[in-house]
Amino acid sequence: MTIRVMLVDDQVLLRTGFGMVLAAQPDMEVVAEAGDGVEALEKLRATAVDVVLMDVRMPKLDGVEATRRICAQPDPPKVLILTTFDLDEYAFSGLKAGASGFMLKDVPPGELLAAIRSVHSGDAVVAPSTTRRLLDRFAPMLPSGAGEPRHKELDRLTEREREVMVLVAQGLSNGEIAARLVLSEATVKTHVGRILTKLGLRDRVQVVVLAYETGLVRAGGLG
Repeated sequence: MTIRVMLVDDQVLLRTGFGMVLAAQPDMEVVAEAGDGVEALEKLRATAVDVVLMDVRMPKLDGVEATRRICAQPDPPKVLILTTFDLDEYAFSGLKAGASGFMLKDVPPGELLAAIRSVHSGDAVVAPSTTRRLLDRFAPMLPSGAGEPRHKELDRLTEREREVMVLVAQGLSNGEIAARLVLSEATVKTHVGRILTKLGLRDRVQVVVLAYETGLVRAGGLG
């Protein structure tokens, strides 16, 4: 299956460079390009896209708001945020807006290609531990209600699922969670899948973000 990619960046040279890298892959095709968020939304209405590589600092409509609008659509493409600096506040906002991960613009080609394939398959490409550092740094940007658990959302989970969610938010892998809780890795994977379904989340990154927003996990440690 060919992965249909849209490149969204106001720098033509950068789009050209990324396009050349992707064009050399037998399983990828650049089906659209845009120079800002407004153009990206217009192109998406007429073009089937699987993964959007989204810059954040653009004229007219920035990548964060464009990501939010894209992810609010039915059956949206996956969005991979491109940032200039690690732990950028734009990356934080992009994750909250629904992006499946973020990459630095100077990422080696091999890592970029692996990230696109990973996002396309439904995985997140930001390690939860990295997401936690982002959230620790930008916790003041969270809604004013953060810090007090919003039980209305989390009450959908069983006690075991809440326990797994905390460990996911701590950055543990399925294998590490299995060892901690003395469960099989397959059972942990099932729990994570149920958490995503019950809470309407797309991936583990959004699990971490929600854990912060509800106060289940707090900056610098557990809630």
